[in-house]
Amino acid sequence: MLRILFLGDIVGEPGRKAVIDSVQKFKEERGVDFVIVNGENSANGRGITPKISIDLLRAGVAVITSGDHIWDQKEVLPYIPTEPRLLRPLNYPPGTPGAGSIVLDTPKGKVAVINVQGRTFMQPPLENPFLALDAEVKRLRQETRVIFVDAHAETTSEKIAIGRFLDGRVSAVVGTHTHTQTADEQIFPGGTAFLCDAGMCGPYESCLGREIQPIIARFLTGRPVIYPVAKGPVKMHGAIVDIDEATGRAVHIERVADMYEPAPEPAAV
Repeated sequence: MLRILFLGDIVGEPGRKAVIDSVQKFKEERGVDFVIVNGENSANGRGITPKISIDLLRAGVAVITSGDHIWDQKEVLPYIPTEPRLLRPLNYPPGTPGAGSIVLDTPKGKVAVINVQGRTFMQPPLENPFLALDAEVKRLRQETRVIFVDAHAETTSEKIAIGRFLDGRVSAVVGTHTHTQTADEQIFPGGTAFLCDAGMCGPYESCLGREIQPIIARFLTGRPVIYPVAKGPVKMHGAIVDIDEATGRAVHIERVADMYEPAPEPAAV
């Protein structure tokens, strides 16, 4: 059995510190074999930098997925072609730097990861994700049956449709982008595990990882405001999926919603 941990959108420094500090603990205490995280909000809440990508990979993350904020930090443009484990959405036009999928060897066989972006209420509008996924899944299944999909999209309907469309052809479809974990984890009839949204890894007392009062001010006044990343306790959201590596079918999915507990500071001498 192959156990995959997927963690939802990392928000800023609080979220990435929690993930970096917790990856090995997840592996040791919960028997995780392979870790995927969505890192598109990890750089002060918008985008990702090469340094953050390197730090996450060194901590034991196998693949970093992204979404509509992938290009927000200019340093990522020359970096993403050099690091295949950092994915951008699959359905960007041909010629876009980087890749939307990867296959990695593990002691339990090959694992493929696909990152795709929805179109409903998403900017910029990309190519049709269903057509892109159809072609890519057919290609990847020639190499492995274990395929994990991060569906980065706004609406529940689009993410559910993607999951149903891929049922029986991929191991799991887990949504990201809304930063709010849903409670609909299930295994579809064809053996594909599904969760509409993984949630976020970020400050718990917040509005989607940002300070609360600026968000309220935006709604009250309609004027542009700065949304700083919130402070305080961090909660890590995501899912653990158990997959039969021989068939690629999921046998179990459970939500993750763990408070991050920093290691105690060493006592002063």
